[in-house]
Amino acid sequence: MSTDSLVEDQTTGRGGPYVGAMMRVVWQWVRDQLYAGVVAAGFDDLSAAHVALWRYPGLDGVRPSQLADRVGITKQSVNDLLGHLEQHEYLMRVPDSADGRARVIRLTSKGRRLQETIYAEAGSAQLRIAEILGPRRFTQFHSSLELLTAQLEGSLATT
Repeated sequence: MSTDSLVEDQTTGRGGPYVGAMMRVVWQWVRDQLYAGVVAAGFDDLSAAHVALWRYPGLDGVRPSQLADRVGITKQSVNDLLGHLEQHEYLMRVPDSADGRARVIRLTSKGRRLQETIYAEAGSAQLRIAEILGPRRFTQFHSSLELLTAQLEGSLATT
């Protein structure tokens, strides 16, 4: 079946769900795995929304407004979540050396331990996906996602 046929089947309602819907299921599973691992590691003063702020390459040195754009939520929501993380000593918001009016996020040692836990859980989730797919399919899947990321990353900033 050609790519055009697959797209046509999707637009007419025949066949399975759209790729975006399937990617959402996988992404939600990964988020659930990360959060469960964080809680199991003793970081039980956080919600899944706090953990969801950690996106590669991390929070350290990022402005709250940049983080809001990265995760797709309002600046007010990000600042509420950051306030909780700051109160629980995961991070500090300090003046940006490049622009004293702006703030940047700096992780504390507790925040770095949390980040290491999140990244370890992300690695475990990736290994589980690799087990499900098998080596050949996982390699294809990973390289396809790398290609999509490289092609689409710039367009995300313009939308």
